[in-house]
Amino acid sequence: MWYKLDENNNPVKAKDNKDFFDWHDKNIYKTIVMQQEFDGLRVSTVFLGLDHSFPRDDTRPLLWETMIFGGEHHQYQERYYSFNDALDGHFKALELVIKNK
Repeated sequence: MWYKLDENNNPVKAKDNKDFFDWHDKNIYKTIVMQQEFDGLRVSTVFLGLDHSFPRDDTRPLLWETMIFGGEHHQYQERYYSFNDALDGHFKALELVIKNK
């Protein structure tokens, strides 16, 4: 299932994948929650748009993801159910990277 975000970053079901990609093209800035690059590392948190909740028991859509690229924690990944959880997770990943420098 595809989702887009309303003005408060809450997920709303898209009618279909065309509806999502039309929204995405006009709102690309909303898909990047936060990114930092330093010392050859990148911490990136994004809105995925596609529900990644399978095969979980939780019925909420899993729509945000944080990843670390480079360094000791390369390919670290966490996914989230809400924009606020994604922000918290981004800072947690940053702390992980900074702590291990």
